[in-house]
Amino acid sequence: MSIHQQSISQNKSNDLNKPENGEATSPEINEYIEIQMEKERMRLEREAGITSSNIQHFSAPTENLFTADQRGSTTLLFGGLTWGHEHLIEGAFRGLGYKTTAIPTPDVESFQLGKEYGNNGQCNPTYFTVGNLVQYLQGLKKNGMSTEEIIDKHVFVTAGACGPCRFGMYEAEYRLALRNSGFDGFRVILFQQTGGLNQAEMEAGLEMNMDFSLAIINAFNMGDMFNGVGYQIRPYEVVPGKTDEIMAKNLDLMHDIMRDKSRYETNGTWKRILSMAKLDGTVNYMGKFYDQLFGKDYTHGLNEVRDKFNEIEVDRFRVKPVVKITGEFWAQLTEGDGNFNMFRFLEGENAEVLVEPVGTWIQYIMWQYKAAIKDRKAVGEGEFDLPAWRLDKKLAIELSYWKKVATMTVAEKIFEREYNRFQNALGGTLHELVDQYELQRLGHPHYNTAAGGGEGHLEVAKNIYYTSKNLAHMVLSLKPFGCMPSAQSDGAQAAVVEQYKDMIFLPIETSGEGEVNAHSRVQMALGGARVKAKEEFKLTLEKTGKSLDELKAYVAEHPELKKPMYKVPHVEGIIGTAATFVLHVSDLIDGKIGTA
Repeated sequence: MSIHQQSISQNKSNDLNKPENGEATSPEINEYIEIQMEKERMRLEREAGITSSNIQHFSAPTENLFTADQRGSTTLLFGGLTWGHEHLIEGAFRGLGYKTTAIPTPDVESFQLGKEYGNNGQCNPTYFTVGNLVQYLQGLKKNGMSTEEIIDKHVFVTAGACGPCRFGMYEAEYRLALRNSGFDGFRVILFQQTGGLNQAEMEAGLEMNMDFSLAIINAFNMGDMFNGVGYQIRPYEVVPGKTDEIMAKNLDLMHDIMRDKSRYETNGTWKRILSMAKLDGTVNYMGKFYDQLFGKDYTHGLNEVRDKFNEIEVDRFRVKPVVKITGEFWAQLTEGDGNFNMFRFLEGENAEVLVEPVGTWIQYIMWQYKAAIKDRKAVGEGEFDLPAWRLDKKLAIELSYWKKVATMTVAEKIFEREYNRFQNALGGTLHELVDQYELQRLGHPHYNTAAGGGEGHLEVAKNIYYTSKNLAHMVLSLKPFGCMPSAQSDGAQAAVVEQYKDMIFLPIETSGEGEVNAHSRVQMALGGARVKAKEEFKLTLEKTGKSLDELKAYVAEHPELKKPMYKVPHVEGIIGTAATFVLHVSDLIDGKIGTA
């Protein structure tokens, strides 16, 4: 007898065993009747052309919880960012008392594993990140760790979101690949891009408190700065490899500072007094906030990092086109096979890379929040249904709206203030975070800013911003093959390029193969960017009325100009580092300005 038949028999046996006369019937007879009824039902379905099957309803997989008492024995795994970001996040996690390890940068083998164990039709970041986790766990197993120990002693923390693209399926893809590769039950915790951590799944294992939030945001911000400075210095280093050598030492230094940082806590007598007054939580919160705004641990550390970077000698007279990187979040950030190793390829092609900071995305999330509550306010939030005389309710709605706007505006200002404070402590050589409201103004005529998904209007707006503000000779947009939000942006870019005739814009779709073709396309676009950079340098040098040898001689006599953290001010209308430096040195010779 089939399982389905057994189920029917068990469900109905109680009723059939009690006929109307009250006498019990034989279980064997009841079973026989049920079997005959099932056979007849199946015969009738076949005659009618109906195919039936047992219905299996979906149920969410049972999740092994990560609880507070497991922190000492459980390692948090994460990845997908740059090595610099990940090293600093490691320090932040360890300072909060977590065991943590960053998974190595994904490679093509990771991509193949993702395709082997995952679904068909997923995007490039999915295959690389899913396969990278499987590859790492397989490595643990090869080194002697049992499957049960791997599952019990590790948790993977990753980004997640909903929206119009395949990113919303990341969690399901992780679980499918883990199950197919023999790690069923491995824990995955989602860090929602627009909503924080998935608290329902994590219980108290990963505590989303103020210390956690500040530590992670600080790690993101400083990771942005280390990343940006590295790409700013490396093309001009006199001794090849010196930047990477110093970068590793500086990241270790900052990792240890983040790990060892003491965090404000009320204690002793004051804690007892404040507890009785029920003010301990508020005072503790204010103390942490004050320490973040005015503490010197990070700024002193960044000052030391700045001084170490200044051990590198640079030659800013090298003429190189500046290439701004935009595109889908993961593809524009990762450093490796996932985006065809594009950043190092560009440097090998004699270009200076202007990378995108994570801070722009954080600001975009805050901008989205304000835009959403303004849209809801525009449709009334229920106030149109209120009678005219309910002024109290209407006032309450109005006050609620302005409270939300004011709160997020303060958050925006504080985030910008902290970013600039760290940036200045590191030397202030990087471009400040781009104003989201300027990006909204630039992008909206070409891409409706109410359209969400992916980077939204940012790809279009950043292309216009960095070109029209003379910050890049070329804009390179990296996105996964078939990425819908980026494909929409590329469609709008056609109109943008038509309007800005001098713009050099190139979209590149990434996947696990096709690297040679992608590099070839970039080389062709770089040809135009090089011409722009060389022509700019030639005209700028002529404008100074001085020879290049004269300028180089002055720099040789002033060694501070060879330091990478020496701040050369941006000149309106000039893009290239070499052209900007020529004007600056000329002004120094003429006595128009003093050295920084």
